[in-house]
Amino acid sequence: MLPLPTKPLALELRQDFPILDQEINGHPLVYLDSAATSQKPLAVLNALQNYYTKDNANVHRGAHSLSVRATEAYEGARDKIARFINARSRQEIIYTRNATEAINLAAYSWGLNTLKPGDEIITSVMEHHSNLVPWQMIAAKTGAAIKFVELDEAESFNLAQFKTLLSEKTKLVTVVHISNTLGCVNPVQEICRLAHQAGAKVLIDACQSAPHYPLDVQAIDCDWLAASGHKMCAPTGIGFLYGKEEVLDSMPPFFGGGEMISEVFLDHFTCGELPHKFEAGTPAIAEAIALGAAVDYLSAIGMERIHSYEQELTQYLWDKLTTLPQIRIYGPQSPQRAALAAFNVPGAHASDLAALLDQDGVAIRSGHHCTQPLHRLFGASGSARASLSFYNTREEIDRFLDCLQSAIAFFS
Repeated sequence: MLPLPTKPLALELRQDFPILDQEINGHPLVYLDSAATSQKPLAVLNALQNYYTKDNANVHRGAHSLSVRATEAYEGARDKIARFINARSRQEIIYTRNATEAINLAAYSWGLNTLKPGDEIITSVMEHHSNLVPWQMIAAKTGAAIKFVELDEAESFNLAQFKTLLSEKTKLVTVVHISNTLGCVNPVQEICRLAHQAGAKVLIDACQSAPHYPLDVQAIDCDWLAASGHKMCAPTGIGFLYGKEEVLDSMPPFFGGGEMISEVFLDHFTCGELPHKFEAGTPAIAEAIALGAAVDYLSAIGMERIHSYEQELTQYLWDKLTTLPQIRIYGPQSPQRAALAAFNVPGAHASDLAALLDQDGVAIRSGHHCTQPLHRLFGASGSARASLSFYNTREEIDRFLDCLQSAIAFFS
């Protein structure tokens, strides 16, 4: 007897995402905006509810049962994140509100106290504003200079040019793992190797890779890595900064207050141990616990399996989009790209396209995607973007393309 055909991954898991089972303007919702924020499975929603209905208490500060349970769940989530990215220890995981705060933590704690006039920061023209503006602010305060890696012919990270920018003046390289506009997957392991040879530290923005790719920070060998929970099936208001323990140990606290201290006197204080040294005040307890639940959920599916399925979807999306005349897709050709496609159509504004698609229940992004310098490079004020996740199907891509064709016809 022949084996039964395997269900597409999305059909196996679709029931875990109740938000997707609804109509928008009388049409079934097709959600293609996961690069902006992912949808949340029931396991994550239940973790939030369980905390508030059973364990709601402050962490680390009480001996009563609710506080003990909350602390165990909160710190247990830290262990899950450490395993998820293969950190060497739980002390290397710092909870933050989001990846933006994680990058600012590194910028103000390390950058402000380390960089000086004559030092150089290397980043790229494709960076999200959250990995650009903090370093511009630090450069203005310290006198350090910023250099930019440009795009190669495939509209990806120009590794050859990057090599020419490195010098003994380079103190930091800070780059995105996957561009949220180009969809290119940057060679972060090679970037780290080359940067370390030059004596520089490396920060990786993993917002678009953590939900889609297996991550191994020890193999990548980055000094810091930032990620946002809400893009990886967790709630908003929670993210994390990974840092090598010896690097975090060398950095002064970013925020002051409760929880990050060891002892406080009227004229001075001493810091707590890692990771709490960087976690001042009452944290986002429920959100951290739910991030742990999201990590459990993704791990149970398997990141290799998620990546493989999304590669198939990405190829299918690419094949469909490239049949449309005149469409301009940014970034490298498939399969050298992640599960998103930003594009423009002559004669149709990206926001107008998105608004028309919404009338048919199809949710895509429009705007500059927090990459204004990159869009200026292309001579575009913004772009439309369809982004995928493992809960999407080929049938949804077909609906998107049908509606997009109708929208293009309307404007032409």
